[in-house]
Amino acid sequence: MRIDKLLANMGYGTRKEVKALLKGGNVRINGQPEKSPKTHVDPEQDSVTVLGEEVEYREFIYLMMNKPGDLISATEDAHDMTVIDILQPEDIIFEPFPIGRLDKDTEGLLLITNDGKLNHRLTSPKKDVGKTYYARIDGRVTDEDVEKFSKGVTLDDGYHTKPGELVILSSGDESEIELTITEGKFHQVKRMFEAVGKRVIYLKRIRMGDLELDPELDLGEYRELSDDELNYLFSITNLENTE
Repeated sequence: MRIDKLLANMGYGTRKEVKALLKGGNVRINGQPEKSPKTHVDPEQDSVTVLGEEVEYREFIYLMMNKPGDLISATEDAHDMTVIDILQPEDIIFEPFPIGRLDKDTEGLLLITNDGKLNHRLTSPKKDVGKTYYARIDGRVTDEDVEKFSKGVTLDDGYHTKPGELVILSSGDESEIELTITEGKFHQVKRMFEAVGKRVIYLKRIRMGDLELDPELDLGEYRELSDDELNYLFSITNLENTE
């Protein structure tokens, strides 16, 4: 990797600013001054310092966000703010993206990374990673609905979903439920309830597999995943954690 790209990726400035750092003799590779932005370094082997400070290189970033209900799950949008827009500059430089998507009005657990392999594995239908949602439903959810969901329901476009695990937390004119599904069709949770004549009025993702949304995160807050959380994600996707 070129030294100017490494330093820019680590937040030491734009390519132009990094070139100025190099030209000023502020960068050393393995103890030797380096002024050429084209010089290649191995982040795993070479020691790089800027103004005497060791550069700790990292390739990937892994974040957990409690997504608010007014942001788009995308990297950019012409009309609305995205989940990337509220990240700190030191995180944005990694060029991360959301894993999967949550509808604009859906809150809760959203993973953000720049690790394409992990994204692909977690969103692959072959992995059957369960996603659990808490929802409030306009209408009484019944044991009959639980039975229907356990066999899959037919959506408005004729698609028959995979089985879902529906748990009734409270049932009345407004019911509370948890639903675990292994797919991510467009508006799937809402459309599954529409298929049984009911309407979702509030939706929040609370879990992905055994990874739970941190209850300490307020809406719009995020943090890096812990080592245990990362190891879990890599274990269920059969990938090696190189962090």
